[in-house]
Amino acid sequence: MAAVIYLDTHVVAWLYASGAAALSPAAAAAIARADDVRVSPMVRLELQYLWEMGRVSEPAGSVLDALHAALGLTACSASFPAVVAEAERSAWTRDPFDRLIVAQAALSGAPLVTKDEAMHREYAGAIW
Repeated sequence: MAAVIYLDTHVVAWLYASGAAALSPAAAAAIARADDVRVSPMVRLELQYLWEMGRVSEPAGSVLDALHAALGLTACSASFPAVVAEAERSAWTRDPFDRLIVAQAALSGAPLVTKDEAMHREYAGAIW
């Protein structure tokens, strides 16, 4: 079993909208095997932005509360300065959401479920 696994913003949105059927078999299996399913707090902020722009149907709190009930999903409580320091080590994107989401998983040495190809190139722990 994977002790901890992190989810990217789009994975969270897809899980909320369509359940595990929206994911690849490998991604769904990795989440099912995890003891602890987490997101970076940046996922919450990015979901909120997406809701404000009309790209997702519910505000971040509603999405994360539903996935907490369904999967035990929690927000990682790692120190923000430590996550930022990890993000500073790698200048692979100008997108602060992506950079911090990858840094959060990397800081824990945990897998990150994402379909994002740039994240896969950057982070060896990316799963799809």
